[in-house]
Amino acid sequence: MSRVQLALRVSDLEGSIAFYRSLFGIEPAKLRPGYANFSVTEPALKLVLIEGEPDRPTVLDHLGVEVETSGEVDAATDRLSELGLFTQVENDTACCYALQEKVWVHGPGAEPWEVYTVKADAPEATTIHTLGQDAR
Repeated sequence: MSRVQLALRVSDLEGSIAFYRSLFGIEPAKLRPGYANFSVTEPALKLVLIEGEPDRPTVLDHLGVEVETSGEVDAATDRLSELGLFTQVENDTACCYALQEKVWVHGPGAEPWEVYTVKADAPEATTIHTLGQDAR
């Protein structure tokens, strides 16, 4: 299984959680300080909410494709590199309260995309960042 990820930076995290709880009819899969995610089955979507600055409109933080294995991340890295795209690999990185393996690329409008797998939960000492934005 793979699914598209949409990560939004929101100014009202609690209000956004309530809205998406209502929209999708499910509870967040993970809630942490300044962070929530929803694992939506239909349509297949990982919705990530990252707390932004107060009184600011919601903005796109990054996009992604969640895959099941590190091998799939490696295969995506090879395929994207062979296509001539600049890739930035992060192995065993703690991000979004999870231990992940990922590769970043950017679309033609500089939009950051990650292909990633979650290897384990990381409930503590986790940074939320979009390193992929630095890989232009």
